[in-house]
Amino acid sequence: MTRPGGRSARVREAVHRAVIELLAEGETTAGVPQIAERAGVNPTSVYRRWGSCASVLLDAAVARLSLTSPVPDTGSLRGDVEQWATAVERALADPDGAVLVRALITFIGTSADPIERLLSRGEDLEQMLTAAASRGEPAPNLQDLLDYVLAPMYLRVLLSRPIEPGLGVKLADRLLTAAGLPPASGQGG
Repeated sequence: MTRPGGRSARVREAVHRAVIELLAEGETTAGVPQIAERAGVNPTSVYRRWGSCASVLLDAAVARLSLTSPVPDTGSLRGDVEQWATAVERALADPDGAVLVRALITFIGTSADPIERLLSRGEDLEQMLTAAASRGEPAPNLQDLLDYVLAPMYLRVLLSRPIEPGLGVKLADRLLTAAGLPPASGQGG
């Protein structure tokens, strides 16, 4: 059993921090021994818990996304999507967030595990869309949310293009307008 804030949580946090630091320093080929050394833990602890560098990276990325861009519940689809998109914008504009996304994209093609782990994040977004539909709001599907909002921001990160302030709201408005909601006031689309 894992205790919140116990040794296991401290190890996880230290390993996540180590991965982010190594990636930020350009160490894209660091292995479990380097991650463990940076985290101040035994490599066997890393192997036992994660098994591979790809799993460590994925866990760090999903944890960071969940922390920096939680799925909101504002009571309206527009409020939810705009708040979530703005949080994603901020997370990806941060150098640590950008470096994690670039590394994560590299590992996605190497295993089905990353896709499955990321799909759990998609389930949270799907619940946001389902809640809006149950309130009678015209709601897009998850694929449209990813295509209209997330993909353009991730592409900017991959191409090292800036994510300007307000991009999340602009993309959210395009999605919601396509789904049948009136454009937000002040949004030129």
